Amino acid sequence: MKVRRLIDSFNYAVSGIIYTLKTQRNMKIHFIAAFLVLFLSLFFNFSRTELLLLIFAISLVIIAEMINTSIEKTIDLITDKYHPLAEIAKNVAAGAVLISAINSVVVAYLLLFDRVNPYTSLIIIKIKNSPVHLTFISIFLVLIITIYVKTLTNTGTPFKGGLVSGHAAVAFATATAITFIGKNTLVTTLSFLIAFLVGQSRIEGGIHSTFQVFFGALLGILLTVLVFQFIG
Repeated sequence: MKVRRLIDSFNYAVSGIIYTLKTQRNMKIHFIAAFLVLFLSLFFNFSRTELLLLIFAISLVIIAEMINTSIEKTIDLITDKYHPLAEIAKNVAAGAVLISAINSVVVAYLLLFDRVNPYTSLIIIKIKNSPVHLTFISIFLVLIITIYVKTLTNTGTPFKGGLVSGHAAVAFATATAITFIGKNTLVTTLSFLIAFLVGQSRIEGGIHSTFQVFFGALLGILLTVLVFQFIG
């Protein structure tokens, strides 16, 4: 029962993210910007602290936008008439989003400005020595694309069905990353076996169809191969 409640709570949380992404133009901009920044970060040898700052800045903008949306909807629920206090509440929430966005721009400037130079090839060589970074970014990009596809297709719920299977995508992305890092046949076989079992459990549980799991696995593998093969 507790496990079911935990799954339901995840569903509610991701449903909130998807709703905001579907209905708020700024949220779509935030997601696209986050995807581009994370992708560009692959070309720079960020330290763990720098990567943490980058992730925190991105998360802060998304969180602020969701809180802003929540406040707007709550006020709209209470009244559909103009009220100065309602206006103040909405403006303050919008101001919080603006501050978080400015913060993200400052963080991006401080982290990226000194690294942007015409010698891109040298930067690519550096990133080859950061397999952990590549793995982390690959999985993050897979999650973003999965949520975006679920939003577009509008099928199932975040953790129950829908195109594509996020669990399969992350499992196969992780297995692919382990393949590139480990370079060991046995480790590769075991990694993909576990990923396969994750996909099978989603099908056996009636949560996803074979088609949805297949495309989830394909997304995870292709995106991770793209990151490791062409950048790593």
